[in-house]
Amino acid sequence: MTSTEHVVAVSRQRRTRASRVKTALKKAPFSAWFGIVVILGYVFVALLAPWIAPYGETQVFTEAFAPWSQEFIVGTDQLGRDVLTRLIYGARNTIGIAFATTLLSFAVGVTLGLLAAMYRGWLDQILSRAVDVLMSIPSLIFALMLLSIFGSSVTSLILIIALLDSTRVFRLARAVGLNVAVMEYVEAAQLRGEGPRWILTKEILPNVLPPLIAEFGLRFCFVFLTIAALSFLGVGIQPPTADWGSMVRENATLITYGDITPLLPAGAIALLTVSVNFVVDWFLHATSGLRDEK
Repeated sequence: MTSTEHVVAVSRQRRTRASRVKTALKKAPFSAWFGIVVILGYVFVALLAPWIAPYGETQVFTEAFAPWSQEFIVGTDQLGRDVLTRLIYGARNTIGIAFATTLLSFAVGVTLGLLAAMYRGWLDQILSRAVDVLMSIPSLIFALMLLSIFGSSVTSLILIIALLDSTRVFRLARAVGLNVAVMEYVEAAQLRGEGPRWILTKEILPNVLPPLIAEFGLRFCFVFLTIAALSFLGVGIQPPTADWGSMVRENATLITYGDITPLLPAGAIALLTVSVNFVVDWFLHATSGLRDEK
């Protein structure tokens, strides 16, 4: 195949994939579209937080726990900071840190899982037993212990949660990788003399992407909720950085007075989690080959 023919073939493949995506989106149910719109809205708010927020992230006003008004649409917190501003910046901080953590956990878990599936033998045994040891300890308790030792900085939070979450990713990547590693086209690539890197990236990885992409959405939800839980307990994202989990804790006393302000960050957490699950469910159905009965 000449270089020109190769370029034409690649372009044709891209057009085919784009048309498949458009077709799938047209057939997507209302729940999937709802999830997509909500996720895009969250991303928009997170990226444009400094321009959308009415005040600065750490700006303090004279009145603490101010009621809802035209100046403070959803009131102020215990220090006199605008709650709406904190919610907007919380989207950037909580979602950004959760996304970075999930990316790191997948980079580690998928790489080690596929290597274990491809090489098997002693490498598979060592990695699998190490993962079993880490998974035998409750992740939240283990995270609390490690954060108390290494501190609650953003870097420590990302590394610790990514390490703990990568064990779950490893198990899935290894399971789906083992099914693909014994296929005939993988053996044919080995007989052609292709190296491990080629086989891993060109033969195994493309054929295990659908379940891994779906798992990425689910793991993001778990990581997102873990970070919020740690922040609620006071060992996650530290003040004065805005975070939805810590906002629930800081304003919890308002519930006793009939003020629903603490429910706003909790509702933001719940809405994003549900929306991601809607999209993941649709993606799994779309890639499974199943068709709705009419």
